[in-house]
Amino acid sequence: MKTSSSELEAANKIVPKIDVETGIEKHKTGKAVFIDVRDGLDINQTGTIKGALRIPRGFIEFAADPETPFHNNALKKDADIVLVCGAGGMAALTGKTLVEMGFQSVSNVGGFSSWTEGGGPVE
Repeated sequence: MKTSSSELEAANKIVPKIDVETGIEKHKTGKAVFIDVRDGLDINQTGTIKGALRIPRGFIEFAADPETPFHNNALKKDADIVLVCGAGGMAALTGKTLVEMGFQSVSNVGGFSSWTEGGGPVE
């Protein structure tokens, strides 16, 4: 039977967790696509990674699918995608969905507070 724990465990097995330092290096190159998967209320209260797309976890399938009118053109199957959320769990689950949709390079940088504590650029 599917549980939140089993889904998170499965997600963590297929979506690499990267540390903040690695995430900041990816950010500096300007080549990675950063996505904050928290809802807008959280982002409005705390800010987000500078330049990050704001795509809530519940909308990612629509934004990632080129067959929908909601597709985000930045989401290409070969893009280097880095996900962030409040603590890392939603980013992992979102990453699992993207991998299942055929995205080739998806990683989880964890929670936004870790990003800010590590000195990552924010807006």
